[in-house]
Amino acid sequence: MALWLDVILVLLILTSLWLLGSSRLRACIQAVAFQGIMLGLIPLLCAWPDITVRLAAVAVLSMVVKAIVLPGMLRRAAREANVRYEVQPLIGFTTSLLLGIVLWGLAMHVSRQLPVTMLHVTPLLIPVAIFTIFCGFLLIVSRNTAVMQVIGYLALENGIYVFGWAFAIEDPLLVEMGVLLDVFVAVFVMGIMIYRLSREFDTIETDELDSLKE
Repeated sequence: MALWLDVILVLLILTSLWLLGSSRLRACIQAVAFQGIMLGLIPLLCAWPDITVRLAAVAVLSMVVKAIVLPGMLRRAAREANVRYEVQPLIGFTTSLLLGIVLWGLAMHVSRQLPVTMLHVTPLLIPVAIFTIFCGFLLIVSRNTAVMQVIGYLALENGIYVFGWAFAIEDPLLVEMGVLLDVFVAVFVMGIMIYRLSREFDTIETDELDSLKE
Protein backbone atom coordinates (compact mmCIF):
# COMPACT_ATOMS: atom_id res chain seq x y z
CA MET A 1 0.00 0.00 0.00
CA ALA A 2 2.97 2.31 0.51
CA LEU A 3 3.55 2.21 -3.24
CA TRP A 4 -0.04 3.26 -3.97
CA LEU A 5 0.25 6.04 -1.39
CA ASP A 6 3.36 7.33 -3.17
CA VAL A 7 1.50 7.24 -6.49
CA ILE A 8 -1.33 9.33 -5.03
CA LEU A 9 1.14 11.85 -3.61
CA VAL A 10 2.87 12.19 -6.99
CA LEU A 11 -0.54 12.80 -8.57
CA LEU A 12 -1.17 15.53 -5.98
CA ILE A 13 2.09 17.20 -7.02
CA LEU A 14 1.10 17.04 -10.70
CA THR A 15 -2.39 18.43 -10.07
CA SER A 16 -0.92 21.30 -8.04
CA LEU A 17 1.36 22.15 -10.96
CA TRP A 18 -1.67 21.82 -13.23
CA LEU A 19 -3.46 24.46 -11.15
CA LEU A 20 -0.49 26.79 -11.44
CA GLY A 21 -0.13 26.41 -15.20
CA SER A 22 -3.73 26.38 -16.43
CA SER A 23 -5.84 29.40 -17.35
CA ARG A 24 -9.06 27.43 -17.90
CA LEU A 25 -11.30 27.51 -14.84
CA ARG A 26 -13.05 24.28 -15.79
CA ALA A 27 -9.72 22.45 -15.95
CA CYS A 28 -8.68 23.89 -12.59
CA ILE A 29 -11.97 22.86 -11.01
CA GLN A 30 -11.47 19.35 -12.39
CA ALA A 31 -7.97 19.31 -10.91
CA VAL A 32 -9.32 20.26 -7.48
CA ALA A 33 -12.03 17.58 -7.78
CA PHE A 34 -9.37 15.00 -8.66
CA GLN A 35 -7.37 16.09 -5.63
CA GLY A 36 -10.49 15.50 -3.53
CA ILE A 37 -10.63 11.88 -4.66
CA MET A 38 -6.94 11.37 -3.91
CA LEU A 39 -7.27 12.96 -0.47
CA GLY A 40 -10.13 10.63 0.42
CA LEU A 41 -7.89 7.65 -0.34
CA ILE A 42 -4.95 8.83 1.78
CA PRO A 43 -6.40 7.95 5.23
CA LEU A 44 -7.51 4.55 3.94
CA LEU A 45 -4.05 3.75 2.64
CA CYS A 46 -2.37 5.09 5.79
CA ALA A 47 -4.55 2.85 8.00
CA TRP A 48 -4.50 -0.23 5.76
CA PRO A 49 -5.39 -2.98 6.61
CA ASP A 50 -6.88 -1.72 9.91
CA ILE A 51 -9.68 0.28 8.29
CA THR A 52 -12.67 0.88 10.56
CA VAL A 53 -16.21 1.62 9.46
CA ARG A 54 -15.90 5.12 10.93
CA LEU A 55 -12.70 5.83 9.02
CA ALA A 56 -14.20 4.55 5.77
CA ALA A 57 -17.31 6.69 6.29
CA VAL A 58 -15.23 9.82 6.89
CA ALA A 59 -13.09 9.09 3.83
CA VAL A 60 -16.17 8.63 1.62
CA LEU A 61 -17.77 11.79 3.01
CA SER A 62 -14.55 13.69 2.38
CA MET A 63 -14.47 12.52 -1.24
CA VAL A 64 -18.13 13.44 -1.76
CA VAL A 65 -17.64 16.96 -0.40
CA LYS A 66 -14.22 17.64 -1.95
CA ALA A 67 -14.73 15.92 -5.30
CA ILE A 68 -18.43 16.53 -5.99
CA VAL A 69 -20.10 19.16 -3.80
CA LEU A 70 -17.45 21.91 -3.69
CA PRO A 71 -16.40 21.58 -7.36
CA GLY A 72 -20.08 21.59 -8.33
CA MET A 73 -20.57 24.85 -6.46
CA LEU A 74 -17.54 26.33 -8.20
CA ARG A 75 -18.81 25.26 -11.62
CA ARG A 76 -22.16 26.89 -10.90
CA ALA A 77 -20.49 30.09 -9.69
CA ALA A 78 -18.30 30.23 -12.81
CA ARG A 79 -21.30 29.55 -15.04
CA GLU A 80 -23.47 32.18 -13.36
CA ALA A 81 -20.64 34.71 -13.56
CA ASN A 82 -20.05 33.74 -17.21
CA VAL A 83 -16.29 33.39 -16.76
CA ARG A 84 -14.16 30.64 -18.30
CA TYR A 85 -10.56 31.82 -18.16
CA GLU A 86 -8.11 33.57 -15.88
CA VAL A 87 -7.13 36.28 -18.37
CA GLN A 88 -4.66 38.58 -16.62
CA PRO A 89 -3.03 36.91 -13.60
CA LEU A 90 -0.65 38.96 -11.49
CA ILE A 91 1.96 36.25 -12.11
CA GLY A 92 2.05 34.57 -15.53
CA PHE A 93 1.34 30.88 -15.93
CA THR A 94 4.87 29.96 -17.05
CA THR A 95 6.35 31.92 -14.18
CA SER A 96 3.89 30.25 -11.83
CA LEU A 97 5.10 26.82 -12.97
CA LEU A 98 8.71 27.84 -12.43
CA LEU A 99 7.79 29.13 -8.98
CA GLY A 100 6.05 25.81 -8.38
CA ILE A 101 9.33 23.98 -8.98
CA VAL A 102 11.06 26.34 -6.54
CA LEU A 103 8.29 25.79 -4.00
CA TRP A 104 8.76 22.01 -4.29
CA GLY A 105 12.43 22.41 -3.41
CA LEU A 106 11.49 24.68 -0.51
CA ALA A 107 8.89 22.16 0.69
CA MET A 108 11.52 19.41 0.65
CA HIS A 109 13.88 21.60 2.66
CA VAL A 110 11.23 22.55 5.23
CA SER A 111 10.09 18.93 5.63
CA ARG A 112 13.63 17.87 6.53
CA GLN A 113 13.62 20.32 9.44
CA LEU A 114 10.48 18.83 10.98
CA PRO A 115 10.74 16.03 13.57
CA VAL A 116 8.90 13.07 12.10
CA THR A 117 8.56 9.94 14.24
CA MET A 118 5.75 8.17 12.34
CA LEU A 119 7.69 5.37 10.66
CA HIS A 120 4.69 4.06 8.73
CA VAL A 121 4.25 7.34 6.88
CA THR A 122 5.93 7.65 3.51
CA PRO A 123 8.66 10.34 3.37
CA LEU A 124 6.75 12.06 0.55
CA LEU A 125 3.69 12.81 2.67
CA ILE A 126 4.95 15.89 4.52
CA PRO A 127 6.73 17.62 1.59
CA VAL A 128 3.66 17.07 -0.62
CA ALA A 129 1.44 18.57 2.10
CA ILE A 130 3.69 21.63 2.43
CA PHE A 131 3.98 21.98 -1.35
CA THR A 132 0.19 21.89 -1.77
CA ILE A 133 -0.18 24.57 0.90
CA PHE A 134 2.42 26.74 -0.86
CA CYS A 135 0.65 26.32 -4.20
CA GLY A 136 -2.65 27.31 -2.62
CA PHE A 137 -1.10 30.49 -1.23
CA LEU A 138 0.45 31.27 -4.62
CA LEU A 139 -2.89 30.88 -6.39
CA ILE A 140 -4.63 33.14 -3.88
CA VAL A 141 -2.13 35.99 -4.24
CA SER A 142 -1.39 35.68 -7.97
CA ARG A 143 -4.85 35.33 -9.54
CA ASN A 144 -7.38 38.08 -10.20
CA THR A 145 -10.53 36.04 -10.77
CA ALA A 146 -12.50 35.41 -7.59
CA VAL A 147 -13.31 31.84 -8.66
CA MET A 148 -9.62 31.09 -9.12
CA GLN A 149 -8.86 32.51 -5.70
CA VAL A 150 -11.47 30.19 -4.21
CA ILE A 151 -9.73 27.30 -5.99
CA GLY A 152 -6.49 28.45 -4.37
CA TYR A 153 -8.23 28.40 -1.00
CA LEU A 154 -9.38 24.83 -1.62
CA ALA A 155 -5.85 23.78 -2.63
CA LEU A 156 -4.57 25.36 0.58
CA GLU A 157 -7.08 23.36 2.64
CA ASN A 158 -6.15 20.19 0.77
CA GLY A 159 -2.56 20.68 1.87
CA ILE A 160 -3.68 21.22 5.46
CA TYR A 161 -5.71 18.01 5.22
CA VAL A 162 -2.66 16.00 4.12
CA PHE A 163 -0.50 17.71 6.74
CA GLY A 164 -3.04 16.77 9.42
CA TRP A 165 -2.79 13.10 8.50
CA ALA A 166 1.00 13.27 8.54
CA PHE A 167 1.12 14.54 12.12
CA ALA A 168 -2.07 13.09 13.59
CA ILE A 169 -1.29 11.10 16.70
CA GLU A 170 -4.54 9.94 18.29
CA ASP A 171 -7.75 11.00 16.56
CA PRO A 172 -7.50 13.58 13.78
CA LEU A 173 -10.96 12.96 12.35
CA LEU A 174 -12.79 15.53 14.46
CA VAL A 175 -10.24 18.21 13.58
CA GLU A 176 -10.31 17.34 9.89
CA MET A 177 -14.09 17.34 9.74
CA GLY A 178 -14.09 20.73 11.47
CA VAL A 179 -11.71 22.11 8.86
CA LEU A 180 -13.81 20.55 6.09
CA LEU A 181 -16.97 22.16 7.47
CA ASP A 182 -15.23 25.55 7.62
CA VAL A 183 -14.16 25.23 4.00
CA PHE A 184 -17.64 24.12 2.91
CA VAL A 185 -19.23 27.16 4.56
CA ALA A 186 -16.54 29.50 3.21
CA VAL A 187 -16.93 28.25 -0.37
CA PHE A 188 -20.72 28.41 -0.08
CA VAL A 189 -20.57 32.04 1.05
CA MET A 190 -17.95 32.93 -1.55
CA GLY A 191 -20.06 31.33 -4.27
CA ILE A 192 -22.96 33.56 -3.31
CA MET A 193 -20.66 36.59 -3.23
CA ILE A 194 -19.26 35.79 -6.69
CA TYR A 195 -22.78 35.49 -8.09
CA ARG A 196 -23.90 38.76 -6.49
CA LEU A 197 -20.78 40.63 -7.62
CA SER A 198 -21.27 39.41 -11.17
CA ARG A 199 -24.91 40.52 -11.12
CA GLU A 200 -24.16 43.97 -9.71
CA PHE A 201 -20.87 44.91 -11.38
CA ASP A 202 -20.59 42.60 -14.42
CA THR A 203 -17.13 41.48 -13.32
CA ILE A 204 -15.43 39.27 -10.76
CA GLU A 205 -11.93 40.60 -11.43
CA THR A 206 -10.68 41.56 -7.98
CA ASP A 207 -8.34 44.28 -9.22
CA GLU A 208 -11.27 46.05 -10.89
CA LEU A 209 -13.38 45.71 -7.76
CA ASP A 210 -10.61 47.38 -5.78
CA SER A 211 -11.19 50.56 -7.77
CA LEU A 212 -14.82 50.88 -6.64
CA LYS A 213 -15.54 53.86 -4.42
CA GLU A 214 -18.43 54.53 -2.10
